Amino acid sequence: MRRALASTLRHIPAPHSSLNRGFRLHAPLSVRQLHSARPLFAQPASPSATTQERLRSDKVWSSADEAVKDIKSGSMILSAGFGLCGTAETIITAIANRPELKNLTAVSNNAGNSGDGGLAPLIKSGQVNSMILSFVGSNKNLEQAYLQGKISLELSPQGTLAERIACGGKGVPGFYTATGAGTFVETGQIPLKFAERKEGEKELRVEKFGKAKDVKVFGNGKRYLLEEAIIGDVAIVRAWKVDKAGNCVFRYSTRAFGGLMARAAKLTIVEAENIVEIGEIDAMDINLPGIYVDRIVPATVPGKIEIITTTPPPSASGSPAESESSAPALTGEKLAARLRREKVAKRAAKELKDGFYCNLGVGMPTLAVSYIKPGVKVWLQSENGILGMGPFPTPDKVDGDLVNAGKETVTLVDGASVFDSVESFGMIRGGHVDVSILGAMEVSAAGDLASYYIPKKLVKGMGGSMDLVSNPDSTKVIVATDHTDKYGKSKIKQICSLPLTGSKVVSRIITNLCVFDVDRSHGVLTLVELADGVTVEEVKAKTEASFVVAENLGRMEDD
Repeated sequence: MRRALASTLRHIPAPHSSLNRGFRLHAPLSVRQLHSARPLFAQPASPSATTQERLRSDKVWSSADEAVKDIKSGSMILSAGFGLCGTAETIITAIANRPELKNLTAVSNNAGNSGDGGLAPLIKSGQVNSMILSFVGSNKNLEQAYLQGKISLELSPQGTLAERIACGGKGVPGFYTATGAGTFVETGQIPLKFAERKEGEKELRVEKFGKAKDVKVFGNGKRYLLEEAIIGDVAIVRAWKVDKAGNCVFRYSTRAFGGLMARAAKLTIVEAENIVEIGEIDAMDINLPGIYVDRIVPATVPGKIEIITTTPPPSASGSPAESESSAPALTGEKLAARLRREKVAKRAAKELKDGFYCNLGVGMPTLAVSYIKPGVKVWLQSENGILGMGPFPTPDKVDGDLVNAGKETVTLVDGASVFDSVESFGMIRGGHVDVSILGAMEVSAAGDLASYYIPKKLVKGMGGSMDLVSNPDSTKVIVATDHTDKYGKSKIKQICSLPLTGSKVVSRIITNLCVFDVDRSHGVLTLVELADGVTVEEVKAKTEASFVVAENLGRMEDD
């Protein structure tokens, strides 16, 4: 009954009305109270069946503009979507059309792009001044606003963020996770907000740091962090098909956060690409029951695709219509970089064994799938909710609702499945993925990984990387990277100088020069393979960390 009342704010009469007898309306919540599990409305007295029916029956609103009229400044907005896939573009536009709305806190996996997609308009307008998210990514406007002290950011690992939201929807106050243990997430050392710089001031000053987590050691001896649930004032969601009872169907990757956000807010507004009559959606096809949906509006702003990536269509003979040789020839450093990437990817592909469930990070790791041997079948898992990810689509098969973790358009293989982010990161943290291959800014002799943050300079966010390395005893974690950075400095460190993504998590390092095995218990690197034309002396000269050489030193190119 509480959600029925929350769903019909426009129908609630004045306080003196007889219809309000038996109801007590809470005062508006402050930002500090937003994480509280206290309901928006107190439990009502039992109204008549006629009243219940009237309060629940009218969920379809004429427009998003009408549906957002009573959103208050200071609200926490849960914004569904992954990249620009599944973002509520119509509702975001309606909120942007209310410039008097200020001091909004937005909770989202990411914050759109540097253009006008996703939450970008609300960030540019200054309506959002606080965010909880996992990935800044390509949104340069957000990154600069954060570094300039104009907006506060709480960076939360993607799987942790999904679970915090899910807990909010279930009435669970929090949970313990190994994700982020031994990192700045545990200690609260990621700046929440920088001070706005005064004229002539160059140095960034931290105005406020994050909050250190409570830590508990369980019977397995591992450290776990207490993460608190998130409950929003308003959730904004986009769905492919919605019936007039509020039952929703999400297509493919739009499932990542759609249902999670809807369940965890006091008021949920869904924009529907297709509004149908009750009964037109089979019960087996419903992804989100109508009990969680309060307002339905037609989607009038087209969905956006962040990165359209395609593969050439086959020619009449069945061979690719275009070959790599038809592309402009690369020269100089660009050619050298491509050759390095291919060398690393070819070696990384050997780690993908027949029948394995694998997660491949953006960049070099993703290229590995192109070099899997014929006859080897692997299941690619993408943390935004795909198991059985296929190649990039041909231009005529592009689907904006089907993207990978890098927001690129992809396809599915036969036997694939799609699911939300809680399911996805349950697979990952639970150790059900056989191998995870990631890139790195730095990796240490003890297997520490740094990959998401350069203090006061570069803020990309950890995305799902901290979750992907959270169970290294069950999921083999491999780093695939250039041996040195663009300045020629070694990325293989004795001790990482950058904030960690994970502590003692990496078991193997593959670079363009060699392969190291990592003894995570004793902090010892062993050189096990060399690339063709590379000597042990060259590896020593370009590696900051100390290492031992295996007795039977192999070659990276050997089968």
